[in-house]
Amino acid sequence: MRTFERTHPWISFRCDLGKAGAELWLSLGEAASKCEHISRVPLRPATAQALHQLYLAKGAAATTAIEGNTLSEEEVLKAVEGKLVVPPSKQYLKQEVENIIAACNDISKQLAEGTLPALSTKLLCDYNRQVLEKLPVKEDVKPGELRTHSVLVGNVYRGAPAEDCPYLVDRLCEWLNGPDFQAPDSPPPDTDTVYAILRSVVAHLYLAWIHPFGDGNGRTARLLEFHILLSAGVPSPAAHLFSNHYNQTRAEYYRQLDHASKSGGEIVPFIGYAVRGFVDGLREQLEKIWMQQWDVVWRNFVHERFQNRNSPTDTRQRHLALDLGDGGDWIEVGKITELTPRLAKAYAGKTPKTVQRDLNALVEMGLIARAGRKVRARREVILAFLPLRRRTGQAAQTG
Repeated sequence: MRTFERTHPWISFRCDLGKAGAELWLSLGEAASKCEHISRVPLRPATAQALHQLYLAKGAAATTAIEGNTLSEEEVLKAVEGKLVVPPSKQYLKQEVENIIAACNDISKQLAEGTLPALSTKLLCDYNRQVLEKLPVKEDVKPGELRTHSVLVGNVYRGAPAEDCPYLVDRLCEWLNGPDFQAPDSPPPDTDTVYAILRSVVAHLYLAWIHPFGDGNGRTARLLEFHILLSAGVPSPAAHLFSNHYNQTRAEYYRQLDHASKSGGEIVPFIGYAVRGFVDGLREQLEKIWMQQWDVVWRNFVHERFQNRNSPTDTRQRHLALDLGDGGDWIEVGKITELTPRLAKAYAGKTPKTVQRDLNALVEMGLIARAGRKVRARREVILAFLPLRRRTGQAAQTG
């Protein structure tokens, strides 16, 4: 008998989902469906780049914040853009987030080039080395090497016996690469994504239990999660969501980790907790994507209303409708000429009467609404293009 079987019997390499209720399976199905939606929606290049950078920053900020990094999400976004400047006293904080950003970018590059390796002990050691690169560590910590000493996590949890770590990490990789996490032949649509979600959460949990490295275990676990999701076809913005969820619900994260071990290895509650947060994050991402789609449809609608109308007045009015639509809020009529540089240029030398005539024309075309001395774009008109369905709060009609 190995020592861990006596000290850590919950590390059993079993995932019994027989106790999973309908809520978990529905959430997994929703997660897989939303991942598919996100991956298939064409975005404007600038929007796609902004979405990628935003969630890379969220993921890097979250996975380091859990470990005590105090850089804000806005500062981490600057690091993603290569623009972050910090004083010497905060250089180690910058280095920590840059390590995560670089590791995630490496994984994405390998995926794009078709060179992403399978899970292995060597890969996990490489990830641990990356997350600890150029950071100060204790003398007994050797980045990228399995620990040879006992480790206490947060003064409440002791990692698996050091002598068993090589076996446990090998066994974990073998299990994650094995049939328990492979979709059956001729599976239903999105089954691969469901298995990848389960595999990533279980991988994270087991790496936290084993705690095979002297430092950086949490960051390595979350990097492993990202690797698994990305390799299964989950879109890159979505692959950062688990880290963000764990950070935003940190107290519950630790409570769920504690319960999973103290319950003797009952992992279904932790999976449920993780998947619920993942779905919430996907819903938020889809909202951002839908807003972009709404903007594209609105702009197309405005251009169609001005089809074959190319006079200077028509061009000015079209720009006015589009620029009012960018904000969506009510605007004082007197501030319209300051709204954007092109409107300032278009109305330079024009009298207020010109602005009023343009506004009246757009009201008549149904493109803007007016209330006293305020106006706004009527972007809601494009909702008429959606399929007919009963809206939330709308009473069902029978008869």
